[in-house]
Amino acid sequence: MSARPIRLLAIASAVAYGHVGNSACVFPLQRLGAEVWPVATVQFSNHPGYGGFTGGVTPPEAVRALLDGIAARGVLGGCDGVLSGYLGDPATGPVVLDAVGAVRVANPAALWACDPVIGDDGPGSYVRPGIEAFFRDRATPAADVLTPNRFELAALTGLEVRSVAEAAAAAAALSARMRGDGPRLVLASSLPGGNDELSVLMTGPAGAWCVRTPRLPIAVNGAGDLLAGLFLLHLLRLRSAPAALAAAVAALHAVLRVTAALGQRELALVAAQDELAAPGMVFAAEPV
Repeated sequence: MSARPIRLLAIASAVAYGHVGNSACVFPLQRLGAEVWPVATVQFSNHPGYGGFTGGVTPPEAVRALLDGIAARGVLGGCDGVLSGYLGDPATGPVVLDAVGAVRVANPAALWACDPVIGDDGPGSYVRPGIEAFFRDRATPAADVLTPNRFELAALTGLEVRSVAEAAAAAAALSARMRGDGPRLVLASSLPGGNDELSVLMTGPAGAWCVRTPRLPIAVNGAGDLLAGLFLLHLLRLRSAPAALAAAVAALHAVLRVTAALGQRELALVAAQDELAAPGMVFAAEPV
């Protein structure tokens, strides 16, 4: 008999067209064998980066009702991890914290991977007032895993992040503020690398590792959302942070290669699904 699948509660944005937030994570995680319980913090027609969209923010009380409904099924004891991302409304933050608390009561071994979605290089911050403060002051001290991009790492720490070395120092400072009895892992993406490369850095109490990949000629949304989900799943499966880092980056890079080859603006998740499961290229996680 095969082992039961990893079960994840995913609280993030959703779009009808395209792949960001849960719409970037749910299918890949399912393709890799996970059971995913998605709860949408917003429901948009498409990513706002297109310049226009319809839909709106899920009221925080509606998010709470959905989460309470899942809890009422008596399934939280089998939840291995919580993945959270874009909030939409700062009042949704405490709802997420309550959900994480309920999962931890039911299963103390469960991990919370918080993607502190605040903004990015170029557009800068694109969230409502109060959300950045929530991630910095309330989410960080409760999280087991944080997955900021370069811009968000700088925003959360107030430190310059212009290189892998500076990212490692900022990530170590962020890790020190995280939940003391958790793994305290910070996964920092969108970092510059030499020779036309991009770097993904992971820092925790046991040290820091970096994976470098070739820079691809595309600009897509949702890559950070997908990376966060892949890293949490592989961490729960492999129980090795460096191995999870390498596996997550390899799968993400495979999706990005297929997306670039097809000339798509949206992540080519369906076309790349076999590469998600067995990436054609692997990259080493090297100590920093």
